[in-house]
Amino acid sequence: MAHVLHSPFSGGDNPELEAIQSLIRRAGRHLRSDIVHEVAAGRERLPVYCLELGATAAEVPAVGFFGGVHGVERIGSHVLLAYLQSLVERLEWDELLHETLRRVRLVFMPVVNPGGMRRRTRANPSGVDLMRNAPVEADHSVPWPLGGQRLSPLLPWYRGRRDADMQPEAQALCRVVEERLLPHRFSLTLDCHSGFGMTDRIWFPYARSRQPIDCLADIYTLRNLFHSAHPYHHFYLIEPQARRYTTHGDLWDYLYDRSRARGSRRFIPLTLEMGSWLWVKKRPAQAFSMLGIFNPIAPHRHQRILRKHLTLFDFLIRAATSHQRWLPDNTRRHALHESARTYWYDPQPRPPAPLHG
Repeated sequence: MAHVLHSPFSGGDNPELEAIQSLIRRAGRHLRSDIVHEVAAGRERLPVYCLELGATAAEVPAVGFFGGVHGVERIGSHVLLAYLQSLVERLEWDELLHETLRRVRLVFMPVVNPGGMRRRTRANPSGVDLMRNAPVEADHSVPWPLGGQRLSPLLPWYRGRRDADMQPEAQALCRVVEERLLPHRFSLTLDCHSGFGMTDRIWFPYARSRQPIDCLADIYTLRNLFHSAHPYHHFYLIEPQARRYTTHGDLWDYLYDRSRARGSRRFIPLTLEMGSWLWVKKRPAQAFSMLGIFNPIAPHRHQRILRKHLTLFDFLIRAATSHQRWLPDNTRRHALHESARTYWYDPQPRPPAPLHG
């Protein structure tokens, strides 16, 4: 059996990296793994792993799963590792899984920011918030400092120096997306975070602008498919991030715009924001711990969250594999775009956004 994560505090300094290494040993030849960056941590160098299952031909679709962009949001890494463990164990006997993997490429970066995870900080060891680090400026003013600030790494949501390159962890994520996902005929990504209110949200770009994304009709169709296929999973609020707040430097804004500039075929980037305030509400003492604000500490809640999102992950893989059956054609795209625009962008009163994200 692979290494199991029992809580955000289990194991040594980096139980998540131990779990990845255990999965690599367990999966053998089925799981392709490489280290796309190493982060200096004192005398150690912490690996940033990229793990893959399935096909590699550009003709098949690809799905990318990302976690641990913010070091304190360890539950994002945990739900991905739990799902990857399930896939690895099923490789021993599940013929249907093997058939699926002949038709899709799966890419996992479960711990993008191991240095921040080791330090129990949102930012990387240089004090930079990786999700504010891309060379993208918002179309208008953003809430300060939540939308990204360049004043000091001692304050949250630090973007880095204006004249500096992106942080190496952010560059590694972008390389993986551009080299292993965007060349495929269809690709989508899910980036797992925690810490926004008490509702689980699925966000899509833009974070920098309140203008609709070009692939709005595709996302609206995907949303309707999920609700039809899983009518008892309506606990996700699916919406553009900018309905809550706008930011500078969002990596998925940057990558989506890069995909359009290079003429890539369809690419849908999604973010899962797990509502961590509910965990704090049920156990208020967690509010006095940085990890407690962003992670379910009680073992039974931690295990429940590891199970909760597996249906979503399976759905995204099935939707990608069958994308030709549901993606709207040109005759339907305009009407669906207008329906989605009305649904998501018509003026509505919104509650103030909590200071997370």
